[in-house]
Amino acid sequence: MADCIFCSIVSGDAKAWRVYEDDAAVAVLDRGQATRGHSLGISRRHASDLWGLTASEASEVMRAVHAVAGLLRERLGAPGLNVARSNGEEAWQTVFHYHVHLIPRYGDDKLVPPWRPTSPTSAELDATLARISA
Repeated sequence: MADCIFCSIVSGDAKAWRVYEDDAAVAVLDRGQATRGHSLGISRRHASDLWGLTASEASEVMRAVHAVAGLLRERLGAPGLNVARSNGEEAWQTVFHYHVHLIPRYGDDKLVPPWRPTSPTSAELDATLARISA
């Protein structure tokens, strides 16, 4: 897509700090570093979200994410890592080209969890499972 920044990054038309690439994905440093080394694993084929990828494509992108995770731990010494993905505006997606955030975690990085766990009852969990399993 001509107006998609991630398509421009994948094609090499937009400046990016590439940390990894293979046939399925490109990984670049996020311009808005949450922590040092915060990277994005971007699918080569334009798909707006997870549901726009085939299962095979999603698996291939996750293989690239796994490789980048290893690089971040090995080369930056990150003892932890958050892997995050948003699908749709309701889930805070702002760039509508499939990508995965890899956020290295360091003991003093000051990041906080984006939500607090809830405490559903067994009946509520049963009802949710019934809807998913139907």
